[in-house]
Amino acid sequence: MKAKAAIDFNAIKYAKEELDRFMMPYKLALDEVNTKIDSLKQELQYVNDYNPLEHVKSRLKSPNSILRKADKKGYDLSLISIKENIRDIAGVRITCSFMSDIYLISEMLQKQKDMTVVDCKDYIQSPKPNGYRSLHLIIQVPVLMSHREDRVFVEIQIRTIAMDVWASLEHKIYYKYDGYIPKE
Repeated sequence: MKAKAAIDFNAIKYAKEELDRFMMPYKLALDEVNTKIDSLKQELQYVNDYNPLEHVKSRLKSPNSILRKADKKGYDLSLISIKENIRDIAGVRITCSFMSDIYLISEMLQKQKDMTVVDCKDYIQSPKPNGYRSLHLIIQVPVLMSHREDRVFVEIQIRTIAMDVWASLEHKIYYKYDGYIPKE
C-alpha cells in the first residue's frame, strides 16, 4: 500500500497569503486607472457630446500566466524579479471607433499628473508581422498602501474595434486553437 504524502497546510496558507499580498497593488492600480479612464469618458461625453471609448476591459494576469511569461523570458521566478520585469500583470484594453481616437485617448492619458509613461509601443505605425495593430502604453501608477506607496506597472492597450477583432482572432488561433489553420 502506498503511503500518502504529508501536506503542509501552513506552507500552502503562507504561499497563498504572499501571493495575495503581491497581487493587491496590481488590483488597486487597475482600480486607479479604470477610475481615470471613466472620468475621461464622462468628461468627453459631457463636453464634446462624443465618447470615443467604445469598450474598456481590465484584467489581472493569473499566477500561472505570470510564471509562464517569466520563465519564457528567462527571468528569475522570485516575486522581486517578477515585479521588476513583468510589466503587464495589470492590463487595460480600450477599444474605440476610429484610429484618430487612439492617439487622442493616449495623449489625454499621458497628460495625467500622477501617471508616468515608462514605454510606448506603436504597433499601428509598425504592425507586427502577423498583422497585429494596437498602441501599447506601459505606465506606472502610485498606489497607496497602509504602510507604503508602490509604483505599479500597468499596460494600457488602445485599439479600434476592427483591430480588436483581428487581435482576438489571432490570439485564439495562435494560443487556443489546435486544428488545421490554412497559411492564408
